[in-house]
Amino acid sequence: MLDQHFRDLMAGVCAPVTVVTTSGDDGPHGATVSSLASVSLRPALLSIALDRRSALLSRILETRRFGVNVLSSAQEDTAAAFARRGLDRFAGVGWSTSSGLPRLDGTAGWAACDLSQTVEAGDHLLLIGLVTHASSVQVAPLVYGYRTFGTHSRFSSRPRRPIADHIAALSS
Repeated sequence: MLDQHFRDLMAGVCAPVTVVTTSGDDGPHGATVSSLASVSLRPALLSIALDRRSALLSRILETRRFGVNVLSSAQEDTAAAFARRGLDRFAGVGWSTSSGLPRLDGTAGWAACDLSQTVEAGDHLLLIGLVTHASSVQVAPLVYGYRTFGTHSRFSSRPRRPIADHIAALSS
């Protein structure tokens, strides 16, 4: 019962939507992550949290590097695609290599990170990244709250669709 109450509580907390990426001998890898947080300015550190069972986590632990693509409000379909399992997440998505990591086209922001520290956190592992490169553009970022994508209401005023609609559109 507490699990569901906690999920409902956290569903109401708006979170930035990112696609975290890394690259290995077998190509690029990435997944949608909504746990991005700033940790420190000097040195520049950020944190993400990944499920311990995540294939992306094991690859990041091997490479010791990861990229954070902060999605723009126009990238709801990208967020849904990188949240799905069992498909080539990079197919049909514009991307290039930046700082040796997969960087998606059209994002609101980008950070290349070296893995600085890991912290055990229940069923997740908190990754602290030392930011080696960062850039951003002034576009509305994509956020996730109450199980739907949107953006900051004063920054952009466009209609929002529930995530289920995006996943259904990708399946058809």
